[in-house]
Amino acid sequence: MTHGPGDVVVTGVGLALPGAATPGALLRRAAAPATGPAPEPFDTAVRIGRRGHRYKDRATRLALCAALDALRDAAMIPADGEEVTVPGDTVGVVASSNLGNLDTACLTAAAIAERSAMDLSPMSLPNASSNVIASWVAIRHGLRGPNLMLCNGATSGLDAVHWGATLVAAGRVRRAVVIGVETHNAVVEDLLGRPADELLDGAAALVVEGARWAEARGVPAAAALGPYERRAGLTGCIEALLPGGAAPGVWFTPERYAERPAGAVPVPETVPRYDVTDAVGRSSGALGVLQCAAAVGWLTRAEAGKRAGGGTGSGAGDGAAFGDRAASDAGARAAPDPAAGPGPGPVPDPGPAAEALASAPVSAEVSASVPVSRQALITSGDDTADAVAGLLLRPTPARCHRPPAARAPLSAMECSR
Repeated sequence: MTHGPGDVVVTGVGLALPGAATPGALLRRAAAPATGPAPEPFDTAVRIGRRGHRYKDRATRLALCAALDALRDAAMIPADGEEVTVPGDTVGVVASSNLGNLDTACLTAAAIAERSAMDLSPMSLPNASSNVIASWVAIRHGLRGPNLMLCNGATSGLDAVHWGATLVAAGRVRRAVVIGVETHNAVVEDLLGRPADELLDGAAALVVEGARWAEARGVPAAAALGPYERRAGLTGCIEALLPGGAAPGVWFTPERYAERPAGAVPVPETVPRYDVTDAVGRSSGALGVLQCAAAVGWLTRAEAGKRAGGGTGSGAGDGAAFGDRAASDAGARAAPDPAAGPGPGPVPDPGPAAEALASAPVSAEVSASVPVSRQALITSGDDTADAVAGLLLRPTPARCHRPPAARAPLSAMECSR
C-alpha cells in the first residue's frame, strides 16, 4: 500500500560527512565525485566537544553531530545550546544503522569467549546494544517521544524516514529526528570484504515535522514528504509511486545501481540520476537519509531556478549553481519566533488549541498537485533480495504564517486525532 503523509515536512537537515557540510554540497559531490586524496575524516570533537565523546563509539558520535546540526537547522536548538526549545515529549527519535556498533558487539563477544564477562568495562558495554545510537541522541537533547532503532538492511534508512513521518502523521509526536549513520573499522571491512575508502564514515539527520507545528513556530520547510512504498522489486516500487509512467525531476538511485536497458525501469533516460554512494561510500543503513538530504539540496536549487525564471534546473552538471539551503534560509531562520515570549526558557509550543490554524494545512491533496517533474524520486534497497523502498520528496507550497494559538498540554490521546 502507498502511504502519503502529505502534512509532514522536513524542517531541518544535518550532516556529519567529510567534504560535504550542506545538502547542496552533498549534491554537488554526488554529481561530480571528487578526484585526488580523500577528505579528512569528520572531526566529531569540533561539533560536540569532549563531553560528547565519553564512552561513545564512533557511530554514536557521528549521529550526535548530525542530529545537533539538524535540530539547529530546524530552529529547535539555539546556536549556543543543546536543549530543545520545544517540549521534549513532542519529539521522537528514529535511527538507522546496520553496522554502527558491529565492532563493539563482536569484540565484546570475543572478550567473553576468550576470558570472562568480568573483563568488560561497564561504561562501554551499553555500546553493544543496537539501540544505543537512538538512545544517546534522545538523552543528549532531552527528547522524550518514541525512540526507535532500525537495522533491517539496504532499505533501513528510507524505512526510518517513513517511520518518523508515520509517528508524526499519527499524532504520536509533533516532530521526529531521523538519523542514518554508518562507520568503517576493521570488523566492518572484514565482514563486507571491502576497504575503508569504499565505505561511509558519516551520518545524516532530518527533522520531520507536522506542517501545522512548523508553521506555528514560524519555521520554513525544506520539503514535503510524499508517498512511500515498499515492494519486492525496483520496477514495481517505482510504478506504484509514479503511476502512468510519469517522469520525476530527479532520481536518487539505489546503491551502485547498474543501469538497465532502455525501458527496463520506468524512469526515462532523460531524468538526471544520482548515486550518493559514489560521493561518500557504500552507505548501508544510512543511505535513505543521505538520499533525502541530497534531495533537499536538489529541491532548493530547483525552486531557486523556478523563482528566477530559469526552469527547474534539474540538470546534473551545473556545479556551483546548486543552492545550499543553509544560505537560502538564513534570513528566515534569523527572524524572531512570534511564539517566543520575553525572557529565557523554551519557546511555547502550540498544542491542540492550535487546530484552528490547520484550516488550510499542507494536505496530501495540495502536495499531490505539485507536478511530478518537480519531485525527487528516492529508491533504496536490493532488487535481488526482493526488498526495495521508495519515497517521493516534494517542494512545499507557499504558505501564509499566522500567529499560533496559546499552547495547551500535549495530550496522551493526541494520536486519536
